[in-house]
Amino acid sequence: MNLKQLSQLLGLSQTTISRALNGYPEVNADTRQRVLEAARKTGYRPNRAAQRLATGRAGSIGLVMPTADGHDSDVHFGEFLAGLGDEAVKYDFQFVISPSHPDDEEATCRRLVASGNIDAVFLAYMREKDDRIAMLRSLGTPFVVHGRSIGIPTDYPYLDIDNTGAFYDATRLLVQLGHSRIALLNGPEHLTFAIRRRKGTLKALGEKGLTLPENLMQHSAMTDEHGFRAVERFLQLDNPPTAVLCSSTVLALGAVRAVNRAGLKLGKDISLIAHDDVLPMLRPENFTVPLTTTRSSLRAAGSRIAKRLIARILGQEPLPEQELWKTDLIVRASTGPAPRR
Repeated sequence: MNLKQLSQLLGLSQTTISRALNGYPEVNADTRQRVLEAARKTGYRPNRAAQRLATGRAGSIGLVMPTADGHDSDVHFGEFLAGLGDEAVKYDFQFVISPSHPDDEEATCRRLVASGNIDAVFLAYMREKDDRIAMLRSLGTPFVVHGRSIGIPTDYPYLDIDNTGAFYDATRLLVQLGHSRIALLNGPEHLTFAIRRRKGTLKALGEKGLTLPENLMQHSAMTDEHGFRAVERFLQLDNPPTAVLCSSTVLALGAVRAVNRAGLKLGKDISLIAHDDVLPMLRPENFTVPLTTTRSSLRAAGSRIAKRLIARILGQEPLPEQELWKTDLIVRASTGPAPRR
């Protein structure tokens, strides 16, 4: 299938088809969708080199994927990437993924932008005083940050969830149920989402004169093995927790395994709340005891970021530069009154 054949098939001029595929605003949305659908069904692919010469755009979004020997893979990244793809496929955009050692992400990002193979880039895994934001600004490439840094002005484009509010609400629910020994299974301590979740937990505890002992807190990669080992250790303490907060359903999977192995009943002997990124293979309602969760879809966040970047690249109507999404607190059977001991 070539451009002339696609033109004859749709009864549209080659110019209209080309403009629809290249995102020109004068082509209405219905026509663009019709052209994209026909291109998908027939297997038509525009010549990328010619497309770039005509538009000055690469038709690609860049992202850096941290990876190294001994570095745990992140299932959450895959779900976010699926959301980016949901939106990118509508406009025939591609991804350029650059793997990078976690300590070399800034240099990798510079190389990615300098390659000229991308029109925009998104940043993830935010840290305190994150130098990558100033670096991208200096390069003049459109970008959106997933998350927010801490310790620098928040004057850059971002999409984040209210991590502090989410864990404040979750902790407050547990306190209202009479829990005073609450453990926290958190993400890596250098990442700002984990810092904010700890802050929300401490705020809710502090309002009731409670504390979060160091031996009831763990920062780690969010894997089921880390969740299992942490809760196994918590339950062996002389004064174990009556409730656990988990920063993901992946951590919760291991935590629940440790609770079951100890012969305890979730929701009665010990309560648990997890953050739900809406991962399709770990639905909280499908656990043996359905999990109480704070919920916000990673896939929806990925789709929204792609939509914002593509709108910027194609010169479409601008979307909000800064978005802070609230989470939903969904109460299920894994939370109950604190047991009497």
